[in-house]
Amino acid sequence: MAIYRKKISPIKPTEAVDYKDIDLLRKFITEQGKIVPKRSTGLTSKQQKKLTKAIKQARILSLLPFLNKD
Repeated sequence: MAIYRKKISPIKPTEAVDYKDIDLLRKFITEQGKIVPKRSTGLTSKQQKKLTKAIKQARILSLLPFLNKD
C-alpha cells in the first residue's frame, strides 16, 4: 500500500493571485505556453481557478505570450 504525501500549495492561501505578477504566473506555464494542471501544481481548486483567470487576463493584456515561439 502506497502512502501519498499531500502536496503543499506553493501559493499561500492569504496571498492574492494578480494578473500583473508575471514572475509568479510564469512558474505555472509550460515552455509551450500551456497552463500547468492542478494535479501538478499542488494548488487548491480555488487557487487554480484564480491562477487560470489571472494568466488568461495577462495574455489578453499582452503581459504574457499565448505561445512561446522558440
